[in-house]
Amino acid sequence: MKDRPESGLDRGEERPGPDSHHDHDAHAHHSPEAFRDLFWISLLLTLPTLIWSELFQSWFDYTAPAFLGSSYIPLIFGLAVFIYGGRVFLVGAVHELRDRLPGMMTLISLAILVALIYSLMVTFGFPGMALWWEVATLITIMLLGHWMEMRSIEQASGALDELARLLPGTATRVIDGGRTEEVPIDELEVDDIVLIRPGARIPADGEVREGRSEVNEALITGESQPVPKSEGDEVIGGTTNGSGSLRVVVTKTGEATTLAGIMRLVSEAQHSRSRAQALADRAAFALTLIAIGSGAVTALVWLLLGAPGAFTVERVVTVLVIACPHALGLAIPLVVAISTTLGARHGLLIRHRRGLEKARDVDIVVFDKTGTLTLGEYGVVEITTLAGLDVYEALRLAAAVEHDSEHPIARAIVRSAEERGLEVPAASEFEAIPGQGVRAVVAGRVLRMGGPALLRSLNVALPSELEVGVERAAARGQAAIVLLEDDEPRATFAIADQIRPESFDAVRRLHEEGVEVAILTGDTWPVARAVGAELGIERIFAEVLPDEKVERVRELQAQGKRVAMVGDGVNDAPALLTADVGVAIGAGTDVAVEAGDVVLVRSDPRDMPRIIELSRATYRKMVQNLWWAAGYNIIALPLAAGVLAGVGILLPVALGAVLMSLSTIIVALNAQLLRRVRLSGGSSEGHS
Repeated sequence: MKDRPESGLDRGEERPGPDSHHDHDAHAHHSPEAFRDLFWISLLLTLPTLIWSELFQSWFDYTAPAFLGSSYIPLIFGLAVFIYGGRVFLVGAVHELRDRLPGMMTLISLAILVALIYSLMVTFGFPGMALWWEVATLITIMLLGHWMEMRSIEQASGALDELARLLPGTATRVIDGGRTEEVPIDELEVDDIVLIRPGARIPADGEVREGRSEVNEALITGESQPVPKSEGDEVIGGTTNGSGSLRVVVTKTGEATTLAGIMRLVSEAQHSRSRAQALADRAAFALTLIAIGSGAVTALVWLLLGAPGAFTVERVVTVLVIACPHALGLAIPLVVAISTTLGARHGLLIRHRRGLEKARDVDIVVFDKTGTLTLGEYGVVEITTLAGLDVYEALRLAAAVEHDSEHPIARAIVRSAEERGLEVPAASEFEAIPGQGVRAVVAGRVLRMGGPALLRSLNVALPSELEVGVERAAARGQAAIVLLEDDEPRATFAIADQIRPESFDAVRRLHEEGVEVAILTGDTWPVARAVGAELGIERIFAEVLPDEKVERVRELQAQGKRVAMVGDGVNDAPALLTADVGVAIGAGTDVAVEAGDVVLVRSDPRDMPRIIELSRATYRKMVQNLWWAAGYNIIALPLAAGVLAGVGILLPVALGAVLMSLSTIIVALNAQLLRRVRLSGGSSEGHS
């Protein structure tokens, strides 16, 4: 693929985090392994500061080994931890202050710098107790929190890595004379023919030229069952062939392929910002200012009360540590990354985070009809027969008569018979009658198929039993075709755009969620009403031109409704952009749909209630994480400042650091629970 997209993954570059200008980027160039190494080495260096700390010796009633210079062990190892492990926080603080966005790194740096300066003063004569062990433990615990955070985000953002690994490195290209050659997939071009052996991954989007097999598309479309493929069917690069052998002509390469489009949309979604993220950023910034202010007030109050310097410094350091918005900065990006991955694995490609965020509040879902609620292709939707003729036998005979015709209605009848698994008998003496229909002989029976013109030419009237079927079809705006044997009507067939079987479940589930459903279509009122009646949809907008669809969406919004529009992403693009949530359906063949907030890999309307479920589950996790990240400050900050010191309740610096890091770990683990969400009706294949 000469125009294959070159991503940072291909070049081995660092991929930006979910929020490229968030304060987490102060260490964006570090890997989880780097923080792991920093943590373990800092932990080893911290142990001597704890063992030789006077406070620890008094707490645990032991005496550390004494030798020449042993009194300086806390100083030496505390400084080592500060220089080795604390440098990452100091560098991050410089970046934050340079950008005039003080945040987590600034707070950590303030805490360890205050403790360091105070400990140096005590070591060289200032009255008080040095805090070397607290400097070391604070830095070590912060490194542990960062390591946990980086691991969680890397795991959650692995969707692109996982998708990139779907494509094989080489392809088997068929050349002159049926010979084959192994070539890198970068060299494949449109119209090349590739051989897909059993169990092999398909290297590019294409169309089956020869062969029959089943293809596992779970990791691309979320479809749990293998999809049968035969001549003329489309296949997607990155999916896995089953037990058959296929020859596929390449139709798309590079940026045009489904997989490249999915990777692009997943990347955009992970980097897009939601309102919740903006709120979290503002909260983190405000908390930074509150922490600095609280630290200053704490120092002033305790100094005025005459508290010892060591006690005052310890209270200030504890306040600064407790208030670090570390978990707050992690609360939203991690949920964003996981929900984006979860959506992609269920065939829901989130292009704009705010669209997914709004989906939880949708009041009404407006579906385009053709190709969305319906299959977009004609089929037999009703058969009426005279007594003594079975409906399936009538369909078999009709398909036999129409088999050699290229008329769309004829193809619809043949396809309907095949879909029902009927064996279509052979016909002979086929004859097309211009403007009227067709004639053929089937098993010695002379049969005709046609509409009103054929009946008029034969001067034949329909029996009342069959007239009822024709009238029902007319009322629904459907075409009615008659089967005649020896010029006598035997059955009628109502032909229409078939409703997707999945549409019934989609509408039912939306109604169960308290969401209204509407149809918005350019088709005629009888057709739209018939589809609505069958699906249980009461609100219908029919005979609407594409540019008028926007007005209908605006009318609903003017009524105070939050509208989701579901369409094909092309003719419905203006309406998709106008709706509160735009959902482009049918992305399996054209994933590069630019109009929707969410793009559906499958043409499955049941994915709309899944979007709402994912939106609500994501929002719940965001709210939970924000409370875990910041809520504990309501109690912890006053305790850190020492408001209950009079009754003997004090929060040590180390315990403050543990609480802050614990909130980070809880936020990370709670976000991971989002992976357990099972979207109703969704596949569980590959969704662990």
